[in-house]
Amino acid sequence: MLDAKTIEIVQSTAPVLKEHSKEIGKKFYELLFSKAPDLYNLFNQTNQKRGIQQEALGYAVYAAGEHITNLEAIKPVIQRITEKHRAIGVVAEQYPVVGETLLEAVKAVLGDAATDEIIEAWGKAYGYIAEAFIDIEKNLYDQVEHQSGGWEGFRSFVIDRKVEESDTVRSFYLKPQDGKPIPTYEAGQYLTIKAEIPGEKYSHIRHYSLSDSPGKDYYRISVKREDAHNNAPAGIVSNFLANQIDVGDTLLFSAPAGDFVLEETDSPVVLISGGIGITPLISMLNTIVEKQPQREVTFIHATENNTTHAFRDHVKQLAMQHSNVKSHILYNTPTKEDLEAADFDKQGFVDLDFLQTNVSSKDAHFYFCGPIPFLEAINRALHEWGVAEDHIHFEVFNPIAILGS
Repeated sequence: MLDAKTIEIVQSTAPVLKEHSKEIGKKFYELLFSKAPDLYNLFNQTNQKRGIQQEALGYAVYAAGEHITNLEAIKPVIQRITEKHRAIGVVAEQYPVVGETLLEAVKAVLGDAATDEIIEAWGKAYGYIAEAFIDIEKNLYDQVEHQSGGWEGFRSFVIDRKVEESDTVRSFYLKPQDGKPIPTYEAGQYLTIKAEIPGEKYSHIRHYSLSDSPGKDYYRISVKREDAHNNAPAGIVSNFLANQIDVGDTLLFSAPAGDFVLEETDSPVVLISGGIGITPLISMLNTIVEKQPQREVTFIHATENNTTHAFRDHVKQLAMQHSNVKSHILYNTPTKEDLEAADFDKQGFVDLDFLQTNVSSKDAHFYFCGPIPFLEAINRALHEWGVAEDHIHFEVFNPIAILGS
């Protein structure tokens, strides 16, 4: 355990690190990649360009410092990070250079305010936190490797089918190249791809939700092609998959991971998705229909219009065939065709009034996934409604681990 003086210094200075979190994160990655350029292979370079990775690091450092005496308080954050670390292959030997560089970044940003005493305290705190992460990740590696069909590192999968789900979304059906069994997973989890793209200096690692129910002899991921917009760069891997990968090609994946999973209770469940956030929720919906056919499920999907609406016909068919499934569609910018067909429930966004009108009880379990503003709006509405905290579950498709309420 850390001594009382160290704890006092870390907790009292954590708010200062929070205030300067973006600058610290930016400086950290500049220093880290200059020292260890091979680590480019582990980080999402698109998120780096957008500044998302830097912000996530700053938050994680602040949160760990604030809760240094009770890491259990940030257990969801730790679970999320360690699952991703296992999925991308982070090893214990990489922690020292990260800690050393983090302290250098703090010193560079805070200057004389970061006294030797403060830097020493945070160094001890980092060692304590790193040890906890390493222990958790070791257990995760052991569990994955020794489960039925499990494997270590990355394994080759063949594209068995490639299916168009909307104008921008493609599903990839993956079968192991070695023909051996694959482990099952929990609805809501993801696969991690290690993409070796011609012309790219480094590997590109991405997480993509598994979009079908578990227990099959294949995995399915459904990927949205991310085009450049609003000064944000185009998605390197999503465009590679959309434009260069086809049936018969092989790709590398690590075993399924993730902490956003469907709890197997009898409670009613509400699945709320925005855009490509539909993918883990489709896995949950398919799982409920197959394994809990009596469980009440309300599926709410919000997207721009029918051109961006993936799995529309599939969900519609499930709702027609299964009395326990209710489906609602919201379009933000419906097309002329959408307006004429009137085959959606609301123009606009999911808000508290819509939820209270279309969900039978606030005692249901709510699972939601989508862009950050969408998630924050849903989170805010659920809290305003008085939904219990342990009935609120969400997945974030970028490294930021918290939502504003």
